[in-house]
Amino acid sequence: MRTSTEKTIACLFDSVDYRFLSPRGDVQALQGVNLDVGLGEFTFLLGPSGCGKSTALRLAAGLLAPTAGSIGYPGFSRPPKVRLVFQEHSLFPWMTVLGNAAFGLEMDGVPRAESRAKARETLALMGISAFADHYPHELSGGMKQRAAIARAFVTEPDILLMDEPFRALDAGTRLLLQGELEALWLARRSTILYVTHDIDEAVLLGDRILVMGGRPGRIIDEVRLDIGRPRVSSERLHAKREEIKWRLWDRLKGEVQAEC
Repeated sequence: MRTSTEKTIACLFDSVDYRFLSPRGDVQALQGVNLDVGLGEFTFLLGPSGCGKSTALRLAAGLLAPTAGSIGYPGFSRPPKVRLVFQEHSLFPWMTVLGNAAFGLEMDGVPRAESRAKARETLALMGISAFADHYPHELSGGMKQRAAIARAFVTEPDILLMDEPFRALDAGTRLLLQGELEALWLARRSTILYVTHDIDEAVLLGDRILVMGGRPGRIIDEVRLDIGRPRVSSERLHAKREEIKWRLWDRLKGEVQAEC
């Protein structure tokens, strides 16, 4: 699906297929995927488990190469800076939270004092500045994910790719982190492509939702959310949000049943 002009497209999939070999033979994970992610847009890939969402994310990151079709970044005159946040925090255990957050900047050649100052600022936005000198093993799961998100944001990536980063957290912690992520995104307006199977999460945070079905994975629908922000800290129920959630469920129900 293409809904933006090339000047405003951060990432573009053009008829992308992806196949791989498994012990059971040749597997087609994605087929004919066309999608775009707008610059500064919070875009969701929503779909059931096994439909190829995470594969699409890794293709967007350049960690995998498409079997057919192409992936481009027409909104940039140079290769974009891409960062990923996974379900697991992937923090370096021998570094403090501050060291982890500043690591990407230091690898980019930013002087230590400047990188640490920027890291502290982002940790504050994520509500974790009081734990800057702690090590990952001293943190809760939610704090570790806060640190991982801060590490990704602090380098000011052109595109931030997020693979269900809150999936393993309890409901209360997840809602808190969703609110902090929304606040950080509103402050930075980074381009985000976020993978989830959670309809509530997609409707709560997304500007646009691309619905995936499988197998093989493909885009089957698109929903734009013309709803004000902030959403996480506003009223819990919103008639328009509820309407969108049920539309999405009606579209996904058959795909989920096929996987069961």
